[in-house]
Amino acid sequence: MKYSEFVELYEKLAGTTKKLEKVGILANFLKELKKRGKSEWIYLLRGRVVADYDEREFGISGKLTIKAISRVSGVSDSRVVSEYRKIGDLGEVAEKLLGQKSQSTLFSACLKTEKVFDNLRKIMGLQGKGSVDKKLGLIAELLGSASGKEAKYIIRTLLNDLRVGVADAILRDAISKTFFDGEEMEADVEEAYDRTNDFAEVFELAGKGKTKLKSTEIRPGRPIKVMLPVKVTEIDEALRICGEKVAVEHKYDGFRVVISYDGKNVMLFTRKLDNVTNQFPDIVNVVKSHVKGKSFILDTEVVGYDPKTKKYMPFEAISQRIKRKHDIEKLVKELPVEINVFDVLYHNGNTVMDIPFIKRRKLLEKIIKAEHFKIRPATQIISEDKKKIDEFYKEALRTGEEGVMIKSLDAIYRPGRRVGFIVKMKPVVADLDLVIVGAEYGTGKRAGGLTSFYVACKDKENGFLEVGRVSSGLKEKEGEGVTYKEMDKILRPLITKTSGRKVFIKPKVVVSVTYQNIQKSPGYSSGYALRFPRIMHYRPERGVYDIASLDEIKKDAERK
Repeated sequence: MKYSEFVELYEKLAGTTKKLEKVGILANFLKELKKRGKSEWIYLLRGRVVADYDEREFGISGKLTIKAISRVSGVSDSRVVSEYRKIGDLGEVAEKLLGQKSQSTLFSACLKTEKVFDNLRKIMGLQGKGSVDKKLGLIAELLGSASGKEAKYIIRTLLNDLRVGVADAILRDAISKTFFDGEEMEADVEEAYDRTNDFAEVFELAGKGKTKLKSTEIRPGRPIKVMLPVKVTEIDEALRICGEKVAVEHKYDGFRVVISYDGKNVMLFTRKLDNVTNQFPDIVNVVKSHVKGKSFILDTEVVGYDPKTKKYMPFEAISQRIKRKHDIEKLVKELPVEINVFDVLYHNGNTVMDIPFIKRRKLLEKIIKAEHFKIRPATQIISEDKKKIDEFYKEALRTGEEGVMIKSLDAIYRPGRRVGFIVKMKPVVADLDLVIVGAEYGTGKRAGGLTSFYVACKDKENGFLEVGRVSSGLKEKEGEGVTYKEMDKILRPLITKTSGRKVFIKPKVVVSVTYQNIQKSPGYSSGYALRFPRIMHYRPERGVYDIASLDEIKKDAERK
């Protein structure tokens, strides 16, 4: 396939915001991809060349792409920078400067998709001494054979900024339409993706028919999207959802970790699918010595504690361990953790997600050698007595936990879903996980730093929609939680555009925000605004698919 066919597709997708139109456009393209391309090229539709669970990045800066554009177009670096300041998109700068060159070239090579894909993969694999020059050479090789439009999307892909609006849900529906048009297979495609986190694999299986698609299984060594609960505020509401007799467990103030063992290696994955195995050698060692099985996948909450007082610590205290790549041994001693296991999804070569929760719990208790401050099953009672459940809930709060999880005894496990048979109950403090999509520079003592943050919810039709601006909640001093200075450092590499004091930010950073209530408001793209919002937590382990939806915003607004 010619790369120009992908470019033509990108242009069509960028030209509409309507979900059904995008699905139709993609489905037509995927039929051709099935005939004439490779399944792994489907990654290019979202600006990638590897599966979602693969953490490798291109590692390309704007500065390097400017050099590549300059080298191939024959203009100076300063001219490229000048054009960028005017246009605000290096992809469009490449289109303008290289488009002029390709028009003046009598014979231009036809750029093949395979060449683009292979060069991008090579770029991703380069590290260490001399890698920058090698990357520059591979980029220049592609741009030298590219038309203006092709150059635009090569640069955007390298900068992780494709801008064609292909969300997970759109691509899933397009795969369903490609192979099972009119058969309502969207849920099956979604389930296959939730178990594999690999669109190429799902595309390949869907092409082989329903049976193959439905036979998709989770497997150790690969991250999965965890099952998520719905929120409730009362025990009666929980019992209506989960049944009269339920399992009630502590809801810990830690971070979610899926522990995977394939018979050789223990691997640790966050909700965001990030591999954090190297950051937690202590967990790896405990799992090896305290969990029985030739292979397994466990769903857990990891909680930090003070090594001197043995008191459990809030999430902020151990959040720094998630991102830290250095001084690991020191942090293991200073910020030790305990693993609280609340589910088992796979054991000894078999998926156990489809057996009732009560049986999974018994298996979990059987395979774990519990040891306080090392690893243990989540604290649990099974009851139909509202008074006992309430007492357990209050006791959890007294011991510093966030609340309780209430589960149907017959519940199966469904990755990547907010399901109707597991709920969480916490004190009535309105809070939502949202993503930062913009920010403003401060004034006065905070001048020059990003201090106000625009937060957004997710929407299937329109991507991310703003629900407010929040300026409070972050800390001034280090050691008290995430500071304004630290958040500024996290967000700056994600800035895509500047307009006066406001900057636009690539939606990647998730925060938990509390608020008094939600009101209708024409001032934000969602049509709603949070009143008195406050950032409570920075959630580096959570991805944008975890954040609140527009439907949740509407329900909260109606409820209040």
